[in-house]
Amino acid sequence: MRQKLVVGNWKMVGSLAANLTLLTRIKQAAPALACEIAVCVPFPYLAQARSVLASSPVAWGAQNVSKQPQGAHTGEVAADMLIEFGCRYAIVGHSERRALYGETDDKAARKFAAAARAGITPILCIGETLEERERGVTAEVVSRQLHAVLAQVGVAAFAAAVVAYEPVWAIGTGKTATPAQAQEVHALIRACVAAGSAEVGAALRILYGGSVKPGNAGELFAMPDIDGGLIGGASLVAEDFLAICAAAS
Repeated sequence: MRQKLVVGNWKMVGSLAANLTLLTRIKQAAPALACEIAVCVPFPYLAQARSVLASSPVAWGAQNVSKQPQGAHTGEVAADMLIEFGCRYAIVGHSERRALYGETDDKAARKFAAAARAGITPILCIGETLEERERGVTAEVVSRQLHAVLAQVGVAAFAAAVVAYEPVWAIGTGKTATPAQAQEVHALIRACVAAGSAEVGAALRILYGGSVKPGNAGELFAMPDIDGGLIGGASLVAEDFLAICAAAS
């Protein structure tokens, strides 16, 4: 049985003082929760996350990773650097990276491969825009994004990976896919992976991300192919994030 996973994506938000309060609250509450919990923090705060969370069941990770090894790549952060800070996870292919920084399916696939080679669990984000949903091409878009990675790393790599379905139209907008809409896409993702390996497909954890809140988390997480959430804004409020974790538990 797949254990539920809830990951907080802090995005470009934080300060040492605010982080300490938030991380401490999560650390204190985590032992009573049955789901797996992680926070993906901005690069400058990885050392703080490691320091606060090292003796807790809460994992931490990065919001991005370079597709390149160490070298002349000013401003980039290599996967083996993240390993030194104890990162278990790295988000790749987030819709904001795709939309705002021109990251392609191929670049997301190469970042996935770089993280996996270093022993970091990639959290691959895929999802459609509102315009694509209204055109009825959700399945086509999600399949294309997923197969770009499968073609580069092979299905076996997904045995040590997580996929997050994020309908772009529901990120930070207050809109949320209905549980039935989310489940439909999650089932499609699982079927795509299972076509290459039934075992890997069955074990793959697929998270939902898109305005998940305490009030809708339980209904979403009750769907058979939704294995937790990738949480944005609500992950910055300890009470909300922990309520979502409790729903996953």
